[in-house]
Amino acid sequence: MPAEQPQWILDARRAVGDRIRVRRLHLNMTQETLAHESELDRSTIQRMEAGHEMKLSHLLHIAHALRVHISELLR
Repeated sequence: MPAEQPQWILDARRAVGDRIRVRRLHLNMTQETLAHESELDRSTIQRMEAGHEMKLSHLLHIAHALRVHISELLR
């Protein structure tokens, strides 16, 4: 079992997930649409928006589908 993450990491992941959700909703996209356009599973989008999972390759796919530079999600 991996070690528990410090609170600042959990907070940062939640902030990134919030930015993904806000941008997705701004574009009137569902999680399903974003999943399709980013070539990921809807469950992956759901976990990332909740801040439970953050993989660089997933963030790159999502940023591309949301038409933003990855730095906009990570700021």
